[in-house]
Amino acid sequence: MNAIDPNLDHDMEVPDGWGFIPTFDRRDFIKLTTTGLLVMFNLRPAAASPAAQGRGGAAATDLNAFLHIGADGRVTCLVGKIEMGQGIMTSLPQMAADELDVPLSQVDIVMGDTDLCPFDNGTFGSLSTRQFGPVLRRAAAEAKAVLIEMAAERWHVPASELKVDAGTVVHRSDPTKRIGYGQLTEGRRIERKVSVQPTLEPPSAFEIVGKTTLRRDGLDKVTGKAKYAGDIVPPGALHARIVRPPAHGATLQSVDTSAAERVPGVRVVRDGNMVAVLHAHRDEADKALRLVKATFSPSPSTVTDQTIFEHIVKAAPAGNVTASSGDLAAGRTLATQVFDETYRKGYVAHAPMEPHAAVAAVENGKITVWASTQTPFPLKSQIASALDVAPDKVRVITPYVGGGFGGKSAGQQAIEAARLAVAAGVPVRVMWSREEEFFFDTFDPATVLTIRSGFDANHRITFWDYTVIGAGSRGAEHLYDVPHHRTLVRGGWQGATPGMNPFAVGPWRAPGANANAFGRESQIDVMAAKAGKDPVEFRLRNLTDERARGVLHAAAQAFGWTPKAAPSGRGVGVAIGADAGAYVANMAEVEVDRTTGRVQVVRVVCAQDNGITINPDGLEQQIVGGMMQGLGYVLTEEVHFKNGDVTDRNFGTYQLPRFSWMPKLQAVIVKSDLPAQGGGEPSVVPMGAVIANAVFDAIGVRMRQLPMTPARVLEALKGSAT
Repeated sequence: MNAIDPNLDHDMEVPDGWGFIPTFDRRDFIKLTTTGLLVMFNLRPAAASPAAQGRGGAAATDLNAFLHIGADGRVTCLVGKIEMGQGIMTSLPQMAADELDVPLSQVDIVMGDTDLCPFDNGTFGSLSTRQFGPVLRRAAAEAKAVLIEMAAERWHVPASELKVDAGTVVHRSDPTKRIGYGQLTEGRRIERKVSVQPTLEPPSAFEIVGKTTLRRDGLDKVTGKAKYAGDIVPPGALHARIVRPPAHGATLQSVDTSAAERVPGVRVVRDGNMVAVLHAHRDEADKALRLVKATFSPSPSTVTDQTIFEHIVKAAPAGNVTASSGDLAAGRTLATQVFDETYRKGYVAHAPMEPHAAVAAVENGKITVWASTQTPFPLKSQIASALDVAPDKVRVITPYVGGGFGGKSAGQQAIEAARLAVAAGVPVRVMWSREEEFFFDTFDPATVLTIRSGFDANHRITFWDYTVIGAGSRGAEHLYDVPHHRTLVRGGWQGATPGMNPFAVGPWRAPGANANAFGRESQIDVMAAKAGKDPVEFRLRNLTDERARGVLHAAAQAFGWTPKAAPSGRGVGVAIGADAGAYVANMAEVEVDRTTGRVQVVRVVCAQDNGITINPDGLEQQIVGGMMQGLGYVLTEEVHFKNGDVTDRNFGTYQLPRFSWMPKLQAVIVKSDLPAQGGGEPSVVPMGAVIANAVFDAIGVRMRQLPMTPARVLEALKGSAT
């Protein structure tokens, strides 16, 4: 590895007033922690969910620092999670501050730095609050116990006579005995390793959790001060533009870089199968890239967005039964009405505001990579493997991430930057163009769902035979009271069968749950309509889960739902879902233009129960954001492709939701004392079904494929035998 630029400055500006420390040099960190209380923790999270296990293994088990209380009394949370707009850089300090009984302004946070923070699998699956939050609270509770113990020793009194108050330990009956947290360490470095379960504050004692707090990242993001990976510019850094194949599966046959090499300031770098042109200025690198003459073999892929559904049905594995009970044949015998339906959904892109970006620099034999990534620690291992160096020779720093939605679980751009920095011997910046972002995205997979179900004379569901191809098992549970059922899952977004998808697929906000909810809740609506029942009433008739019933009632009240069987001509719909430990019920009102096929969503109400709310305003933003993003996969977003070539390469053809479409959106937070659950993904889950059901209520036409483009609505109207 080349040792370059010994004067490289890793320091970044620390925003004023909020105490968020994006990163700083490890040497400064060591200086910072030479005094004060360092609480180390290795307790496994109490609820390591199956979803977490499925996203890269178990939670952290190594021993590392999670919490530091400095000699000045300031608290620093060290968190392997990253901030990509979901607001945890605000909500996690809220949890720590409440447990430690310190003002929130006294709590800083360091995130996503693999040299400074404890190992973490990544920021995904709505796990930051529900899984990591309890770990952080335990670290804070232990720190509080240690501080009380230190004060008791100093004053020679029982610890039971002491309490904490606003960052100080005080004697319950002698107000003259009062000392700040920082003073207790007396300039010493004190380490505590926690291996027991400390007692946590009950929800009734919360003073910061549950209250709306301004987001720490808000001001910097709206004023342009926030730093993203593409904003990091080490001295001497060059932009890299990489020769790309025209289609997935195409391989490089020959390349002529002679013309590019003649451009002043351009360097051509080859590393294995990667060919790149480097220049100090991005536009000059772009010009040089256009001078490279490369030939590629044809892609072996022959599928298109028109033939993909037939293809994945044939290519999917036999699958696994993930849930079953009773006897399907017996349930079929009990049914007075049977329903066979098939639902489809195309590939969907993540389309984040910030395309994948990374900057890599080598200093004294160690490579530092600033990356837009949701998984800094797994990425560190991948970079070490790609460079064939020990993991401790790699540091990944994660500045703000400009949207991820699961797409930045993959970090190809960071590996490219690291390889090129080592090969070129200078810092290298790799910032994907929008075209590269679309081409290399790991899409939400195309899905085919087949459902056979039936109900008896009392309109109670007697059987449910469910097969999902492509989307995986998340959200495939039926939620309802069905005595005879089976759920078969064939292929998914993780570990998909080779040859099933023509390009990479991966997690997309509530991965797979959106498609599964679209099929399930559409099927429930089909049955309700056939029964001549109001769709809310039909659901309640077949639903005993109290949380599911609770959100349904809450949504109905906020929406002003008036019971009536569909199609009523009103254009209203309902759908429910469960995801990340939370329950949601969405209700929508739409208008459909029978001439153009255009669907205008007028309003959507989402009632969400995700246990204790940490930051109500932040949660509302997540709920509303989920509904807004959901409108895209419901109405317009679908990746087009042919023979390995992704033909949607920008927003000219791939249409995201626009401000002019936005309906009235209302979030209803259902009060709960259950432990905090995931809040960022659930509201997007029922969006496909709730709009499809509202369209049916408006025009009597059942939409069985997403997105519901005007062309598909018109086609359905022409053959409206539903």
